[in-house]
Amino acid sequence: MDAQPTEQRVEPPRAPEPERWWQLLRTALRGTHQDFTTGPIGRSLLLLAIPMVLETALESVFALVDVFFVARLGADAVATVGLTESMLVMVYTVAMGLSIGLTAVVARRIGEKDADGAARAAVQGIVLGLGVAAVVAAIGILFAPRLPALMGASAAVQTVGSGYTRVMLGGSGTVLLLFLINAIFRGSGDATIAMRSLWLANAINIVLDPCLIFGVGPFPRLGVEGARS
Repeated sequence: MDAQPTEQRVEPPRAPEPERWWQLLRTALRGTHQDFTTGPIGRSLLLLAIPMVLETALESVFALVDVFFVARLGADAVATVGLTESMLVMVYTVAMGLSIGLTAVVARRIGEKDADGAARAAVQGIVLGLGVAAVVAAIGILFAPRLPALMGASAAVQTVGSGYTRVMLGGSGTVLLLFLINAIFRGSGDATIAMRSLWLANAINIVLDPCLIFGVGPFPRLGVEGARS
């Protein structure tokens, strides 16, 4: 009699183990390449949201660091920073609006696998932002002595703060570029680079603020203007 062939049992493939929260956090902070058009939507949202939340939190650190060091110069210097930051809220508003739109357009082109279209959208967004920055800079440079007075500043604050206001509003292009370039990175699916750029910018600000405000070492003593020079 012929031997009966033995049946081989084929085990079904095991489902991959669910990713732990610390593994997901490490992946988000490490910034490995991800295709967000495939895979679970919840995982993709978390990988994008974690660096974006940290980036947004770091944006407020700039003003906190400025006030921390400028407070050593007196109440008028602190009032100057507070009033100027209040005026910069309008710049932040425009920058956020442009960056949200730019992120959406770049993300759509990336999802369509249209890298050239994403690049064109990025360039157009930056050009538009620089145009807005030029208008803000012109207003800030020309009317810097009057703007604190319109905000209700005292004569002492106007004397101390006109230079700081001119520097901040005149250099608003850096604020817009920071928002727009980070928006491009987020739209392309690499939010970690945007977060790291804020880390680097904050580190530079923390190091240079006391050097330029108080004239540490070879740096000139610029006073309140050194907070963002």
